[in-house]
Amino acid sequence: MMKTILNIYTFSFIIVMASCGVLQENTKDEITSITSEETGLLGEITKTVHPGYKSRVDTLTGWWVYGEGQHIFKDEATLVEYDMIFPNENMEELVELYLAVCEMEYFPMESEITGFLNGNILEVSDFEILYIQGCGE
Repeated sequence: MMKTILNIYTFSFIIVMASCGVLQENTKDEITSITSEETGLLGEITKTVHPGYKSRVDTLTGWWVYGEGQHIFKDEATLVEYDMIFPNENMEELVELYLAVCEMEYFPMESEITGFLNGNILEVSDFEILYIQGCGE
């Protein structure tokens, strides 16, 4: 009786381990495309199961906010907040631009952002300032 239970346990363990390995192997290189109808985002975002993968964002519209050395983007469609980095920009000039347009920190500036998503980090390759919240212009 004990030998039968041990055999069933061993067989079940092997099945579970084999199925996990198969599932992992099948999804390892799988790339899933999510369209704007499914997510509510304006552009198409490509996601993958590999950690650290940068997914291309066609265009996100939302609010760019700068304060105390941190740039944040809040997506208008999903209200998700992303930390922003600008690898191709001079950060001192970028802060000067933000403050010249908004005249103060933490003032939301409506923008269209193009770049890459890596988790909650939005790596900006291009941006366009659309409107400054609170100003009548």
